[in-house]
Amino acid sequence: MNEENMHQKVLRIKNMVCPRCIMAVRQELESLGLHVLEVELGTAVIDGNDKVDEGAIEAAMVSKGFELLHDKGEELVESIKVAVIDLIYTDKISTLATNLSTYLAEVLGKDYSTISTAFKASEGIALNRYIVLQKVERIKELLTYDELPLSAVAAKLGYKSLQHLSSQFKEVTGTTPNKYKKQGGIDRHPIDNLH
Repeated sequence: MNEENMHQKVLRIKNMVCPRCIMAVRQELESLGLHVLEVELGTAVIDGNDKVDEGAIEAAMVSKGFELLHDKGEELVESIKVAVIDLIYTDKISTLATNLSTYLAEVLGKDYSTISTAFKASEGIALNRYIVLQKVERIKELLTYDELPLSAVAAKLGYKSLQHLSSQFKEVTGTTPNKYKKQGGIDRHPIDNLH
């Protein structure tokens, strides 16, 4: 361990799914008088020399809808969620040079079988299903904004065809993308709690 890392404490945090989450976690930690070195989706790094009251940090996180992770399995599942959400909501999925399972294995440093088994055991749904649900929520969001034609939404989310997007959307929502758009974007769900 190098000198710099000896004075850092890494907190693994569940339910961080957006830039606002990063700001909220930073504000909560700073309000506790901690020196925040870095905050990213799923993690915060604080100065290891700070006097840390784990209970106060836990309470602060819970008050904002977050949770400290204490075990490797929970950390892996949260890392999976962060990787999937990042891929879909930053539009990286449209330029993915490999398949999704290979991408996740590379990003998380574990084989896909381990990743998908851990996810299913923790969340009660298959990882592939979770990915579909995240994509459908992103489609709903983009349809609600009404800034892109459906073909552009399909391309943005890495669908090979408009028909594939439409059939997946209808299977999840029970309606077509066009009908959903005409209804005005109702029935959206928080992306940090899709099952």
